[in-house]
Amino acid sequence: MTHLAPEVVGTSGPAHSRTGTADPGPVPSSSAARRPWTSRRRVLALAEAVVSLTAALGYMLLSRHISVNPIVRLGQVSGLATLQQYAAVIGLPLLALLLYTAYRGAARRHQLVKRLVCAALAGLATGVIAGGVVVALRGTPHPLGGQEADPGVLIDMANSFLHHEGMSGIYPPAFPALMALWAKIRYNGRGETGFALHDLQIFFTAVAGPMAYLAWRILLRPFWALLIAVPAAVLFLDPIRPYSHIVMIVLLPLLGYWLREMRLAGRRDTRHLLLRGLVLGLIFGALFLWYSGWYIWAAPGALGAALFFFPWRQGAATARKAGLYIGVTLLSAGVVGAPLLYQMVRLGSENPDRYAFLAVYADPGYVLGWVSDRSSPLTYQTWPVAGEMAGQSGFALLLLFGVGLGLGLGLRNIMVRTAAAVLAGAWLARFWFAGHMAHDKAIQLYPRTTWIIMYCLMILAVLGMMAVVNRGSGWIERTLRPSGAGAGLARVVPLRVIRQLAAGMVCVVALFAAMGASWSANRYMPSSDVDSMGIDAYRAHVIKTRDGSCPRFSPRENCWDIEKNDWKPGPIQDYIWCAGIVADDWPSVCGMKAPKRVRSRADIERDAEAEKQAQKDAAGTEKDAQKK
Repeated sequence: MTHLAPEVVGTSGPAHSRTGTADPGPVPSSSAARRPWTSRRRVLALAEAVVSLTAALGYMLLSRHISVNPIVRLGQVSGLATLQQYAAVIGLPLLALLLYTAYRGAARRHQLVKRLVCAALAGLATGVIAGGVVVALRGTPHPLGGQEADPGVLIDMANSFLHHEGMSGIYPPAFPALMALWAKIRYNGRGETGFALHDLQIFFTAVAGPMAYLAWRILLRPFWALLIAVPAAVLFLDPIRPYSHIVMIVLLPLLGYWLREMRLAGRRDTRHLLLRGLVLGLIFGALFLWYSGWYIWAAPGALGAALFFFPWRQGAATARKAGLYIGVTLLSAGVVGAPLLYQMVRLGSENPDRYAFLAVYADPGYVLGWVSDRSSPLTYQTWPVAGEMAGQSGFALLLLFGVGLGLGLGLRNIMVRTAAAVLAGAWLARFWFAGHMAHDKAIQLYPRTTWIIMYCLMILAVLGMMAVVNRGSGWIERTLRPSGAGAGLARVVPLRVIRQLAAGMVCVVALFAAMGASWSANRYMPSSDVDSMGIDAYRAHVIKTRDGSCPRFSPRENCWDIEKNDWKPGPIQDYIWCAGIVADDWPSVCGMKAPKRVRSRADIERDAEAEKQAQKDAAGTEKDAQKK
């Protein structure tokens, strides 16, 4: 009933299918050497990876030919439309081929086409977002965010790596180190680490979809892997820091696979089991160095799931093998992640998180939406918008219904239990930190649990749909199949009909990917509004290039200089910094008087009036110049 995918790398056993929404298992043969190359597991897995990455990176490179002015809104709209046009030109023939083979092709041919089309769609989904970033940054070598906020900190950290100063506090070092390496290879070293961040933002945005899809393919058939990977990548991807959410998306299916292998330790050869534990440990360690935050939120649930799935009752020999498997995984992961673990033990208590923003002020029970610290006109009184049913929207109710299906019908699925355990652990951790926030004067990044909780809900809902399809098709075949001679070979619902239905659903996922990717890319189109996400791209256009001139489409005549700072730890304050709160409201929101550098409503109104007057004076000067 779980519809796992034993035909992919890392699993074993024949493929048994009770519904055509998944690929039929490979046709048995007397010799593996006689099988065509298209039925060999490793070749097929490699083909999916190559197709998905090629689609993502190829589309990203294609988007470089879109010639618009990204500062002007009409140029942005034209760029977004061209991105959709390219996606349609590439995607529609693929979907047509999928539908054709579903109606006309042989089962084996359709199986191969569906694999490759799903892989390509996963790549195109985030390729379109990366293409949107390319359009938004057209004409400037600087990254989203310019030299401000988190991108500025990453640039300083990379500069420190180039000076061989070692790790920067307890922040995961892998990405800043890669920035430094790429800046040294591509841009001749220090001073151009911002250019390296520009490249890596686009690259990792593009490959987020393929990485999510390939991670889920370890456990699920192509359609179900696509149905989780594409919405997750489009919804959670943050092109300013694409590396962080990739870790979250990939971590959960890898954790589910690791738990499944531990549970089946008694059926595995010891050498192969330990080899898998070693490889997974190395991957977990590398992901920890890449971005460690998700390990904190997943750890309680992962620990509980590991204790539950451990083969306690399968004999001493099986328990010993499972123990060795766990030990090898933890040892290899610890060796790889040792530098960051050491820094956390040494400096962890000295780095409290005291930064608050809109998600901190809002209802902590709301986990189905996210706002950054650039929330425009939203306030904690207006966000989240109350839904129709006890504050819950129709989407929330449908999602929770799907979660109920997953828990009710698919609880035997190892990934259902893993996602439920991680969800419960992150839920408890969220309210623990939020409950102690006022007393401890520390946020500890608890709003970020919103992402992993919603991700787990999405996983459970999709697996609930899969359980309904699997059990429903099995029930139909058992109860409605005609009796009599030869009836045992007949199917109530022909496999061809199920293949056709699955192909249609893939088309729907592709349409969602196109619309969702356009939504994501549009958020980052340049805007001078400091409270919008477009300010990040705007800042990239107001920094000087290497030769000292402004970028091609810069709205300013005098741009900022390129900063070449090393990372320095900032002062540790003893109070929560309430971002987005005017000085007048600090006492009621934060419980204290605002620091001097926080503006009041009078300051904001005065600045707005001064800006209007400046625009009026500039218009008058231009009008006088035209008369002369």
